[in-house]
Amino acid sequence: MLLLLLAALLGAGLLLLLWARWRPGRAAGRSQCWRLLLGHSLMLGGLGWATSRQRRRLENQTKDVRQSQERCLLRLLKEAGDAEPDSNTFREHHPLKPGRLDKDGSHQPILHPGSLPSPWTLLQSCWALDAPLQGPMLYLDILSKVYPGALTPQATAVFCAPGCPCPATACPLPTLYCMPAGLGGDVVPSRSSALYVQLLFALQEQALRVLKAGLASELHDALAILHANWEGLAEDLASGWLSPQLKLPEGTRYQLDSLLSPNPVRAAELRAECSRGFDGIAQRLWPELQAVVVGESGSEQLYGDTLREQDCKGIPFYSPFYVAAGALLGVNLWPEESDCRYLLCPGWAFCEFLPAGTHSEEPLETVLLGDVWEGQEYELVLSAHPGQYRCRVGEVVKVTGFYHQCPVVEPVRRLSQTLSVRGESIPEDHFCHTLHRAVGMWPGAKLVDYICAESSLLGATSGTSAPHYQVFMELRGLRDLTEGQRYKLDQCLQEDFPIYKSFRFKGSIGPLRLHLVAAGAFAQLRGVMGTPAPMARVLRERHLLDFIQSRIIS
Repeated sequence: MLLLLLAALLGAGLLLLLWARWRPGRAAGRSQCWRLLLGHSLMLGGLGWATSRQRRRLENQTKDVRQSQERCLLRLLKEAGDAEPDSNTFREHHPLKPGRLDKDGSHQPILHPGSLPSPWTLLQSCWALDAPLQGPMLYLDILSKVYPGALTPQATAVFCAPGCPCPATACPLPTLYCMPAGLGGDVVPSRSSALYVQLLFALQEQALRVLKAGLASELHDALAILHANWEGLAEDLASGWLSPQLKLPEGTRYQLDSLLSPNPVRAAELRAECSRGFDGIAQRLWPELQAVVVGESGSEQLYGDTLREQDCKGIPFYSPFYVAAGALLGVNLWPEESDCRYLLCPGWAFCEFLPAGTHSEEPLETVLLGDVWEGQEYELVLSAHPGQYRCRVGEVVKVTGFYHQCPVVEPVRRLSQTLSVRGESIPEDHFCHTLHRAVGMWPGAKLVDYICAESSLLGATSGTSAPHYQVFMELRGLRDLTEGQRYKLDQCLQEDFPIYKSFRFKGSIGPLRLHLVAAGAFAQLRGVMGTPAPMARVLRERHLLDFIQSRIIS
């Protein structure tokens, strides 16, 4: 009976929303707004019960982690048509293997921002245990308790680059978004153009409560477009038409123009605020903002820190999910804390762990989810999709505590981003720490972005010099560096890594070469990289190295 009532609420809400989607001309009428609000309220009421139920199920799962993991594994095996009696037999029959899960998350049902989910998807979300459906329910539950205003209809702006499926940030309540239906990142093929269009629609709404992006770099680059093109955005707002300089397919341009309305008052507000500078610009443009929701673990933390210090100063940040190798693994239950910690949900993937630093020639004995130790670092081994078992995905996490029986982790590094030209192996997080220390010795300098490459990627063009690192940086506050300042980074590396110092002393590794690139070069690089993913810190493809080299200014 309760399920039938829930189905009726969700069905009525969807019908009202579909009715409200009919647009008589370029502006919505009052009756359409009422249909939208009523449909949103009905769906929110139905999903409210589902979110509470999913939170209770998570609580129960974390109190018996072994049984929850066994059930998760059996579900994966059943979907693939495989059969194993238990996890011990499973591990005996399936050896560890290197490699990644599907990077694009193609196994996960996708709900693009603004698209209407089917009634079946909504009903599934009430009892499903798999990550793509349980995750968004937990997200809504946390938002409703910590940022209740975030559930206001059409008060969330989403920034999503082309090719990004956004499984972790998908939400079965499409009325939250100010982005019109069907106009996600895939509609506009260029990354910069897609972010421009999404920013324009966000600027139309003064009463936004949430800025949301799958990656902190996407929001960072969208607001960088605001810095560089606020006058053009103001003109588009005032006229209600997209600038002809924006490269768009004609059909897409016509569709977008039909959804815009002239708003000279909002355009004047944009000009007034941007002319004052960009410190705290997000709060000034959207005074009712309650939260910035972005993925900012690992390499994305640099962009989150930059946003906190400048554009989004004073606004709480929340990184809701931990995603590794295309699989949704954990949820952040502590949005009000500054550190990003994630509960590994036992029903989302079968997780095993190798102690960090384990070499391939050693016997590889994994530890199960309930047997890890607090304070230790582990390499993740995942079975997250049917047929893809025991994958060493190259992610290292640190166990920071426990929630009932389940570990709470902090992402530490990606093994694929290790620098090594002579076997010295400088981890991603350690190099980042050293780089920040060196930049701190350059008066007035602020690190915007960086990436590295090993000289072997240059091939014959690297010359006859010893193997070395190439480092590309974008700085704010300095236009050039002296040779002494450039050497500081190499000196800091020698101080922090004795093996590197030994190779440098012997001449087996040559001096690091540091290059400054033009402003915006890394945003352009992310567009060239294709499918959005946490920012790489070591280039492995020659065409990407050629691209960043073409942006060197010093």
